[in-house]
Order: sequence, then structure tokens, then C-alpha cells
Amino acid sequence: MFQAWQEHVRLNRQGLSRRGFMHAVSASAIAAGTLSFRDVVTVRADDLRRQGRSMILLWMQGGPSQLETFDPKPGHENGGETKAIDTNVPGIQIAEAWTNVAKVADQLAIIRSMTNKEGQHDRATYQLHTGYIPSGSVKHPALGSNIAHEIASAEVDIPSVVAIGGGRGGMGFGGTSAGFLGVDYEPFQVADPSRLPDNVAVANGEGRYRRRLGLLGQIEQEFAQRGGEVVVDNHRRIYDKASKLVLSPKTKAFDLSDEPQSLKQQYGSSSFGQGCLLARRLVEAGVTFVEVRHGSWDTHQDNFESTTRLAGEVDPGFAALISDLKDRGLLETTLVAWMGEFGRTPRVNPRGGRDHYPRVFNAVLAGGGVKGGQVIGASTKDGTAVDHDPVSVPDLFCSICHSLGVDPAKENMSPLGRPMKIVDGGQVVSTLFG
Repeated sequence: MFQAWQEHVRLNRQGLSRRGFMHAVSASAIAAGTLSFRDVVTVRADDLRRQGRSMILLWMQGGPSQLETFDPKPGHENGGETKAIDTNVPGIQIAEAWTNVAKVADQLAIIRSMTNKEGQHDRATYQLHTGYIPSGSVKHPALGSNIAHEIASAEVDIPSVVAIGGGRGGMGFGGTSAGFLGVDYEPFQVADPSRLPDNVAVANGEGRYRRRLGLLGQIEQEFAQRGGEVVVDNHRRIYDKASKLVLSPKTKAFDLSDEPQSLKQQYGSSSFGQGCLLARRLVEAGVTFVEVRHGSWDTHQDNFESTTRLAGEVDPGFAALISDLKDRGLLETTLVAWMGEFGRTPRVNPRGGRDHYPRVFNAVLAGGGVKGGQVIGASTKDGTAVDHDPVSVPDLFCSICHSLGVDPAKENMSPLGRPMKIVDGGQVVSTLFG
């Protein structure tokens, strides 16, 4: 081990990262017989937790049109009336309504070649949150829960997973949840980012609150002794999480009143914009995964008017979040992803709308080691298919895991006794990272 430390000192002077040091120590320790492979996995996970990596998912519920967001087709019949504007990266253009995002394009990797087969809202939402097609036999954990399970710090006394805003299904991430990972990784719901969550204040003093918890514990113990151990265990886990939140000084992270009014204005007055500001505060406080939802992008009619309005609600918050994270030195350790469940048809329907279209759509990544100022893949000139470098949902999920230092092939055991990988198939899109 001492030799490994000496090697770390030598290599660190040459710019070896902390992650590289952990690999060096682990390899040396295994060779020396002082650490088992299981020990190394534990050391690796602990190191990731100390790094404070996190992810913010900006979820566009309903399926945003790629042609009115980050893959416009001006001049083509399928492009409709949407114009393109330049960004701060020469050669990259996006739809005209995204004026603020255009100013931070140097931090963004725009994937224009996402492709999938699921074109029904609930099934596609489930897949784009879990990586799996819905199955009646198992409830797959959401990616956010899987990530928290792998790298969230047990020392943080506020929830490791938070969902902000409304969404399809009304619970969890677009109707999904922690699944078989259990209540410890269920998302904490925040309906309105502009005010504190309900019931987080201790009424009548902390002493009385703790006495009531003690009384509850006695009642639960009696029930557990009569055969209710599993129910009591889950109930206690939920109460333990709630108690940590109620008693934690970090609960102030949910209070936007601490923020300067000028910064609030940069994020925009919409609930989504304030949700993005709250997301930044939460990752700063130690939360591992935050989803901020916005909808509905299901523009079967009046597509051009609707997407202009929707983009106006999302654009300021999206751009301000990227700039704010960068200014605070958090962007390198925080992955930001913008996406929805699928795209929209290139051909405009008779109602002036676009219908469901999973064959080709777009997603955007920033931070977390992702190389900004680039476009990954492309759609054809008419927008009907992927032209080159297709990216599947498993590919995207593997890339997200790579950014956060999570092994996508890691297996967790389902209640049916079946090992389930975090991501089933796919590969990292290497060009995302330089």
C-alpha cells in the first residue's frame, strides 16, 4: 500500500486524477492480497460519494418537437415556419425561440440522432426513465434512483433524489419510482419550487417531536412482534428520512428566498425556471439526482404557437442553470440532461401540429465531463430518419453512467431473484467526452 501511495505522489505531479489514484491503489492492493475485489468496489463507490457528483434531468413531458428545439430545418417544407438562429458556437444553429440557450451552446452537446421504437407516452416515459420496456413482472428502478443507490452519500441528511413539478403519472419520475431498490431511493416530491415543501417545520419544538417519535416506535415495535416486521421496517425508513429532513439545517436549501432577486430573474418567472434554481441549490447542498419537469409538449395541434410559448418558459431557466453551475464551479461534477420521451413527426398534420415520432429526436447534455460546443449525429435533410451516428436509449444511459462514474453493467437483484443491470445493453457515446 505504501508503494502505491508513492506511485500516487509521482503520478499526481504529472496530473493524475483522484480517480486514477484510486485505480492505482486498488490494483496494487489486489496484487498484494490486502484487498478483495468486493473491497475495491466499496472503495471505488466511497470515492465517488466523496466527489459529490450529481445529475439534473430537465424533463420535457409530452415529447418536444426536435424541429422546434435543437434540430430545426429552415427552408425545408417539413421545417414549417420555424426559423434557426446562430449560437455562440460557429456553425451550430438551433430554433429561434431558444435565445438564451444559444448563448451557452459552448457548454452543450446536442444529440440530433436519438432513435427509439416506443411512441406511446406511458411506455416511452417509462423507458426514458428506467432504460427498460415496461414489464408486468417487475417494476424497474428509475435511473435517478439507481444513480443515487450507487453514489449518494449516506451522510447527507436531506433526500438524495428529488422530483420537482408535475408530471405524467403524478408520482416519482414521470410515474416511475425506485422500484425494487426500496423506499430509501424514492424521489422526494416538490410540487411548487417557489415555497417550502409541506410539513417540514417542527411544531411545538424539537423535544416534543422526538418524544412523539419515541411513542411511535413503541407502537410499531408491538406491531412488528405480531408479524408486521416488513411493514414496520419500510414505515421506519420513511419516517427516518422525513425526520432527517425536518431536523436538518439543510432544509433551507428548499427556500429560494435566500437567492438575490437578480438571479431569480435570470432563471425566469415560470415554475420551471424557479425549479431549475431550486435544482442548483439542491445539488449544492448534496442532493445526488434532481428532476425538473415541464409540460406539456404534446403538440398535436397548433405546434408552432405552442412550442414558442413552451420554449419561452424553459429557455431562461435552462440557460441560467448552465451558467450558474459553471460560475459556482459545479458544472464539472454535475451532469445536466434535457430530453423528453420522443420527438414529433417531420410532416405537419392538417391541424398544424406534429404527432409522435420516436424514429429520430434530440437530447442535450452538459457538464459532468461532457465536451460542450458540439453536435452528435444528424438527421436527414427532411428530418425523417437518422442520417449518421444513431444513439439509442441504452447508449444515452450508458453515457450518463460514464459521466457519473457508475458501472452500467452493475447488477441488482430483483424480487423475483433475477439480476437486473442498471442499463441493459448499449455503449458509451465516446465523442460526448472529447
